[in-house]
Amino acid sequence: MEDNLPLILITNDDGITSPGIRTLVECVMHLGRVVVVAPDSPQSGMSHAVTFTKPLWLKTSDEFKDLNIEAYACSGTPADCVKLAKDQILHRTPDFCFSGINHGSNASVNILYSGTMSAATEAAIEGIPSIGFSLCDHSWEADFSASRPIITHLAENLVEHSLPEYTLLNVNIPKGTEVKGMKVCRQARAKWVERYDKRTDPYGRTYFWLTGEFVNLDSDGGTDEDYLAEGYASVVPVQFDLTSKEGTDFINKHWLWNEE
Repeated sequence: MEDNLPLILITNDDGITSPGIRTLVECVMHLGRVVVVAPDSPQSGMSHAVTFTKPLWLKTSDEFKDLNIEAYACSGTPADCVKLAKDQILHRTPDFCFSGINHGSNASVNILYSGTMSAATEAAIEGIPSIGFSLCDHSWEADFSASRPIITHLAENLVEHSLPEYTLLNVNIPKGTEVKGMKVCRQARAKWVERYDKRTDPYGRTYFWLTGEFVNLDSDGGTDEDYLAEGYASVVPVQFDLTSKEGTDFINKHWLWNEE
């Protein structure tokens, strides 16, 4: 009977032992056969990196034994986890993929750096309907109670209705025990204003430590950052086709081509 259930892949970038991924498993395990393939250590900020210059290691994990969930820990990146799961563990394309719950926001420009969202994107590239979930709280002891009904609702809708091909959802949930609701919205135009602190280690060696400040450059309203600040969960449909229609039209109109 289990073979008739939807096959659901779960992964993340905070590692297989993170509280976030356990919460995610608990929220969606009623929807089908769940298999977890996640990094064996934190991989935050890895974006869509894949491993091809060194071996990848994969081992079974008892992390979710109490839930009777099959799980594997991978030495690679979140994107590696999705690739390995499809090719070496599941031996077929899963029906759905959920990534997270990330400890920390992946709204606006953070989606580009996020291993959590890149895992979901890798799944979408394979034609797998996918959602990446993040809670705007970096603490390992973060309270996920307000996230649970939101995640369950969205996961159930994905299983029932799917998504347009090659589209995935970037879902961010505000910190705290109360969430006003959900808003489908656009990604804010924002960036990190960064600098590197120059420091010296105990051996007298110079090293650099990245610091910075997040700056929201979007003043038009209705963005993920706006709704998160108001206490709503943001739901941003995204795609991995990065073609700019505005840029294409501009170049065709203003640039000169030497066509022969």
